[in-house]
Amino acid sequence: MAIEFCGMQLEHPIVNGSGTYDALAARRVFGDAFDRNFPFSAYVSKTITLDPRAGNPPPRLWELGQGMINSIGLPNKGLVRFVDEDLPEYATLPAPLIVSVMGFSVDELVVILETLDRRDEIAALELNFSCPNVKTGNIVGSDPVECEAMMSQLRAHSDKPMIAKLAPSTSRPDLVAMAAESAGADAISLINTLPGMAFAPGSSEPWLGAGSGGISGPAVKPVALGQVARVSTSVKIPVVGMGGVENSRDAQALLDAGARLVAVGTENFRDPAAGSRISASLREPVTGAAAPIQKGSVRQPWRVIGGQATVNSRKPQP
Repeated sequence: MAIEFCGMQLEHPIVNGSGTYDALAARRVFGDAFDRNFPFSAYVSKTITLDPRAGNPPPRLWELGQGMINSIGLPNKGLVRFVDEDLPEYATLPAPLIVSVMGFSVDELVVILETLDRRDEIAALELNFSCPNVKTGNIVGSDPVECEAMMSQLRAHSDKPMIAKLAPSTSRPDLVAMAAESAGADAISLINTLPGMAFAPGSSEPWLGAGSGGISGPAVKPVALGQVARVSTSVKIPVVGMGGVENSRDAQALLDAGARLVAVGTENFRDPAAGSRISASLREPVTGAAAPIQKGSVRQPWRVIGGQATVNSRKPQP
C-alpha cells in the first residue's frame, strides 16, 4: 500500500505525530533492530524554534482515563544546534524526514525556513500553527485570515513542501484549511491537542505547571474524525489525520474520512512499536470480532411496542 505524499514515495500511510516519538533516543536504546523495524514511513521531528526553549515548568503531564493532558511547551535546542547536532543523525534514519517548525513572528519563521531550505536531508516542513502550549500557538491555525496572511508571507522562502498543521479549536477548520491551500500550502495536518486543564487532587489549583495544556489520546478521536472528514472534502491537497489513533481500525477510519496519511501520537508513549503494529494490521484483511460492522447489520436487542420496551427474540429469523 505505497503512498505518494508531497513528492515522497512512502511504504505505508503511518507516520508519527511531532513530539511524540524520539527516534534518536529509541535508536540508542534498541540499536540496529530499531532501524530494521522502523515504525513509520516518514519521520516527523519534534518542533524546533529559532531560539532554544526550556519548555513549560513542571508538572507537564496529567493522565486521563482516555488519554492525557500535556503541557510540554516545545522545549528544543533551537535552530543552530538542531542543524549542527541533530540533523546529521536524523538524516541517517531509514525514512524521509519532515521537520516541524514554529516561530513567534514571520521574521523568525523566515530565518528558519531559509536555513532549512538549503538542507537536502529534509523532505518537507511542517508549520506548527497549532500548539496550545505557547501563547501564539492557536491564533494562526484557527483563523482563516491569519492563516492565509502567514502562509502567503512564508511560501516564497522555501521550495520544500509545506504542511500546515492546524488548531482544532475552531468551528470551521475547513475554512482555515482552504485559506492555507490558497496561500500555497502543499498539505494540511490536523488535529493538534485540544486545550484543557486539571486541578491537583484535593485542590482547586491547576496541576500543570503552566496552568493548562493540550488533551490528546482516545478522548479526542471523534473530534479528529469529524475535522479530518470536513477538511478532506474542502481542499484538494492531501491531509494528514491524527488524534487518538490506537489501532488499525482507528487509522482506517481516518483514511476513510479522507486522510492520505495517519499520524500516531499518544499511543507511542504506551507502545513504542505502535506504528509498526498499525501499519502491519492495515495490510491484512480484518476478520472476526475486529471486522468492520456494516450499517444495518446489527439487530437492535429491543424494540418498542405500544409504548413498552420489548426484548427481541433470540431465535433465528426465517
